[in-house]
Amino acid sequence: MSLHDDAVLVLKGYEDQEELRRLYLDHLATHPDGMWKACEAGHVTASALVIDPEHGRVLLTLHKKLGMWLQMGGHCEPGDATLAQAALREATEESGIEALTLLPGPVSLDRHPIPAPCNWHLDVQYAALAPVGAVAEISDESLDLRWFAYDEVADVADKSVVRLLERTRAAL
Repeated sequence: MSLHDDAVLVLKGYEDQEELRRLYLDHLATHPDGMWKACEAGHVTASALVIDPEHGRVLLTLHKKLGMWLQMGGHCEPGDATLAQAALREATEESGIEALTLLPGPVSLDRHPIPAPCNWHLDVQYAALAPVGAVAEISDESLDLRWFAYDEVADVADKSVVRLLERTRAAL
């Protein structure tokens, strides 16, 4: 099964955010290349909010290009067999934490504009549990990497990250 096929199955099984879910499915039906950065109409991305529920905190990265505190994530790569695998790979690479565990299925969808030539990121968002005693290591994709208490997130991140945290906490 291709990554495109996996994304369609994941989205068909996702039972929330109906309007966005339908938009993502329509995009993939219209764009066979809709999983890849080269698709100028937009493309599916995968991300994961790294969470430490024992200590009530999340790990955010200060994005190098955007200068914003965000969850880990990015573009799908040819070696990714599934959306979940892409999200886990991105979270592992950007956090430096090897033993992350994804919660089953996506917790949220977020569509946001990006600069030309592409127009949209259609982000499929997962949640990743950090193991006990996890030590994060900053990657070259970040300006900073930091743990934030749940109640601090709204002070540093935008509404999409706050919404992702709320949906993640509801899924725990």
